[in-house]
Amino acid sequence: MIRRHLVRALAATIGSFFTIAVGAEMDLSRIRLPDGFHIQVYAENVENARAMVMSPKGILFVGSRKAGKVYALVDADGDHLAERQHLIDFDLRMPTGIDFRAGALYVADLSRILRYDEIETRLENPPAPVTVVDDYPSETHHGWRYLRFGPDGKMYVPIGAPCNICDREGYGVMTRRNADGSGREVVARGLRNTVGFDFHPRTGDLWFTDNGRDWLGDDSPPDELNHVSGPGQHFGYPYCHGGDIPDPDFGAGRSCADYRPPARRLGAHVAALGMRFYTGSMFPEAYRGQIFIAEHGSWNRSQKVGYRISLVRLAGDRVTAYEPFAVGWLQGDAAWGRPADVIVAPDGALLVSDDTANVIYRIYYKKQ
Repeated sequence: MIRRHLVRALAATIGSFFTIAVGAEMDLSRIRLPDGFHIQVYAENVENARAMVMSPKGILFVGSRKAGKVYALVDADGDHLAERQHLIDFDLRMPTGIDFRAGALYVADLSRILRYDEIETRLENPPAPVTVVDDYPSETHHGWRYLRFGPDGKMYVPIGAPCNICDREGYGVMTRRNADGSGREVVARGLRNTVGFDFHPRTGDLWFTDNGRDWLGDDSPPDELNHVSGPGQHFGYPYCHGGDIPDPDFGAGRSCADYRPPARRLGAHVAALGMRFYTGSMFPEAYRGQIFIAEHGSWNRSQKVGYRISLVRLAGDRVTAYEPFAVGWLQGDAAWGRPADVIVAPDGALLVSDDTANVIYRIYYKKQ
């Protein structure tokens, strides 16, 4: 443990002197946005960038999946370009989910939740993590977990199905527990794999994306945007998909009417991941309180779809529209980038992680 801590400190020290080369060879003119919106690179060379959280001091922490790393990105001069990258930890097991609470960084590391105390003041010498809990499954199939603290102060962590389609007790659920790891409970069931969720800024209700199963064709089943409006709700997996599509393997003898339908069907195989309610004030009024979703992109479809940021419009809790917002990472059948997560920056801009181009983008609004 001592040796690993020394290696971590050395890596972080080297990272603290690494100036990120921002904007090199990034042709962002291929990205199409609504009028008045613009995109720039906030940081690059962030290997396999996935989930993000901004700390109270404006430090952007970023998890990864394949890279096994956790980063801190610093924009010291406030020019919306992160000049410094610190390596907080490495050689982890799919540390995708990440959140910040009471001065500490929390990271979902496959079967464990790790906590890095007083991290904002320890970027150049990160502390050894405290293991908060270590009772999550260790299967790697859908084992990369999202993590968020809710308005109730509790830690929400999903457990995805360890398969494409199967019925396994204890999987396909959203868990909730206290920040110290105690009091674990299940707050929703029937999830296949959610790697993105947020809480409604007015009601506090949980909304989440869910990836539909594979191998039912190009256009079935849809990915889903779901809304948890009460206790004990089941969203259908593995028996029913999209609200009314019985599963050919597990749907016999089941009625889709017994399960909660999605708030909105999304595109089939778009791989909807990170999502956020827009809570900033930079964007025009029509975007405030609406949902942005990072669609990572299809892998088992004859023609690729996704690879974009989508917008879901709401009227109260009712979805009124689902439309593209930022497109262009997919050119024909070749994708040069894959959006993975979205967060709202303190100034109201939208930050987007891309785990293929290894960058963080900043989308902002400014009339010409």
